Formats: sequence, structure tokens, C-alpha cells
Amino acid sequence: MTAAPRRPDVAADGVARGQAVVDELVALLDLDETGPDTFRGTSPESRRFRVYGGQVAGQALVAAGRTVPAGRWVHSLHSYFIRGGDPRVPIEYRTERIRDGRSFTTRRVLAVQDDEAIFMMSASFQVPQEGLVHAEPAPTDVPAPESLPDLGTRRAAGHGGDWLGRAERPIDIRFVDEPVWTADRVATQEPLRAWLRADGTLSDDPLLHTCLLTWASDMMLLSSVVARHDLSATQVQMASLDHAIWFHQPCRADEWLLYECWSPAASGGRGLATGRFFTRDGRMVATTAQEGLTRLPRR
Repeated sequence: MTAAPRRPDVAADGVARGQAVVDELVALLDLDETGPDTFRGTSPESRRFRVYGGQVAGQALVAAGRTVPAGRWVHSLHSYFIRGGDPRVPIEYRTERIRDGRSFTTRRVLAVQDDEAIFMMSASFQVPQEGLVHAEPAPTDVPAPESLPDLGTRRAAGHGGDWLGRAERPIDIRFVDEPVWTADRVATQEPLRAWLRADGTLSDDPLLHTCLLTWASDMMLLSSVVARHDLSATQVQMASLDHAIWFHQPCRADEWLLYECWSPAASGGRGLATGRFFTRDGRMVATTAQEGLTRLPRR
């Protein structure tokens, strides 16, 4: 007898969350193999206008990881968003085996819809090795995630704007600082920080945790560009242009991670954002960088 599907929990604003929604995201990352080094992915029904950038990056990393010898873990990825993806159309991930060395493996992935490229990624995997170890310390003046409201609570209280809308929430995100989509926020030169984790339990597969972190890494990077200006994100057209991640240490995506994002520069209708992930015990586990469109409306 087949077990009945798990019913999702509901956030304070009525949006689905919890283990059932996390399971759906894990299923979304479990691509179908359609040929040699070729995979097929789909988008959730809740996405109506454009494929979420973190989704296509996470799926592309799954496609690359499926072709890598066992015992090699991704240490970096570099990618470009070429076209906006249509969530109604399946995505084909074409993986190219660039190199299999003694220590490093390199893969390139092209995401295609209707014979047009929408995204490309290069990813490098490494055999675990010993070497020098150091890292920036985690911020110390950050409240615990349990003391902060989740997104559903913010929205139910009228402080959530339309960020993420009614889309299901597999990631529990709790903002330390005032989010950029609130109307009464003011400009700040400080980083934008939030605690986040998968809103359920994941298996022990290291690639899955890395892909979930990749999925979540696109959620607030460009918001840090807007954070430095005295306006709301609702007044800015934003879209990711490229995305890079360096994975320093393993971590679990179903345990709290502090994501600290800051923008060093913006010009020409583009903004550069950088980010750092820290575990709750202070380990720096990943660094991110992204440039994106940050256009103001025409007068």
C-alpha cells in the first residue's frame, strides 16, 4: 500500500510550509536522466512568470554532480543567467565532462528550453585534502533565530509586503535586519542578515545539502544592493545576471545558517553583491557573489 502524501503545514499567512514542502523541493532536485549526461527538470506550479534563479542553479549542480566520481565534493561554481526561464516548460540540462584529474573534476552545464540556452554553469569538484585553515569570524551581535519572526508571521502582521507572494516556502527565513521590501525602511551601510534553513529534515546526502544551500543563496543577495539606498525593493527592477559560490566546509542545510550579504558597488543599472554563510557555531562554510540588474523605473 502506498503511503498518502504528507499534508503541508501552513504559515501564519496561510502559505504552505514544513516537511511536505521540503520534500517537494527535494523531488524537484531529483532530475530525470534522459540520455548520456543529459537530465530533465521541472518547476513548481506556484511559479507563474519566471523560473527562480536558485532553482535552475541548484538543478544544474545536481546534473553536474550526477556525472562526478564518488568521493569528490563541489568546491566552487560560476554561472550566468542568460534568459528568463519559463516555469511551464521543462528544462534540459546538458552536462559536459571537461576534465577528470587526480584531485579535481570540472563540469560544464547548459540549461536549455525550446532549444535556447537560459543558464550556464561551470562547477569544480575536489577530492578531500588537508591544507591551511583560516576563516573570517562570524558576527557576534546577532539575535538567535528563535527570537525572530518567520516570513509568514511578518506577512500576517502586515509587514511582509509581497516578497515571495503565495509561493510555497521550503526555506524558513528569519530576517535580522529590516527587509528591503518594507515601505518604512531606511538606507543602511550595514550588511543585510538573515537566518535560514530547510523547513524540515533532509537526508544525509552531501550533494543535496549543497544544492539546497545553492537554491537558498539567490534569495536575498541583490536585496543588499537596495539596502544601501533609501528606497524599497518594490521600486527597483531586479534580475540576476551571474552567480558564484565557493564552498569552504560541509554543512547541513536543515540546520540554521546565518546569511550575511553586502553590496560593495553599483553602477550602470547593475549592482554587485557578496555574501557569507555561517553555521550556528560560527564556522564560515560558503562565500557567494552576484551581479544583477538594479534598474530604477524611467521617469
